[in-house]
Amino acid sequence: MKTVGLLGGMSWESTVGYYRAINEGIKHSLGGLHSAKIAMFSVDFSPIETLQHQGDWEGTAQILSNAALKIEAAGADFLLICTNTMHKVAPQIEQSISIPILHIADATAQALLDAGVETVGLLGTAFTMEEDFYKGRLQDKHGLKVVVPNASDRQIVHDVIYNELCFGKTQSSSKLEYLRIIDELAKSGAQAVILGCTEIGMLVKQSDTSVALYDTTKIHAAKAVERMLSK
Repeated sequence: MKTVGLLGGMSWESTVGYYRAINEGIKHSLGGLHSAKIAMFSVDFSPIETLQHQGDWEGTAQILSNAALKIEAAGADFLLICTNTMHKVAPQIEQSISIPILHIADATAQALLDAGVETVGLLGTAFTMEEDFYKGRLQDKHGLKVVVPNASDRQIVHDVIYNELCFGKTQSSSKLEYLRIIDELAKSGAQAVILGCTEIGMLVKQSDTSVALYDTTKIHAAKAVERMLSK
């Protein structure tokens, strides 16, 4: 079994989901008392969130690159950045380490393509929905057509993530808004919707809607298990 490196804490609420999903995947695959070999560094999210909203992405890249080096030194064979948004600085992190990064957008795109999805809706932070580091990768590298909510709905999605989900809070009013926005994406031609922030799965489940949902935390974790067990 390979050792997976988890760069977590952004927020720790979603990192818990990664830890659980990867261990459950190993247990399901190997049985018995098997559990996952994990090297994890969990950062303090508060200064990173401040730098995000100040637009100081190089500052965030430095923090995460330093953490990634510690994960590599702990013996990880490959790295997961346990957040969609911070894949914005994945290139800088890649340059600082010698182990590969399993990119969350690539894992998600593969799951969509395997299911025959060509047009997909994207929910996430404003950074993820509006900038090209994620949306552009889905389109340019994988050939997917990506639709996002309108400006006011993007603000709702963003605010719920930072003001509620990152604090572990789930509110029924926010869930209703998310479900409305998901329906709007489907009306705009989306065959499925990416839950492109690792906290969104805390709020919205597949059982809540007939629109196909792709939870990036679960997809990323499952792909990690596959790689851990590959020869």
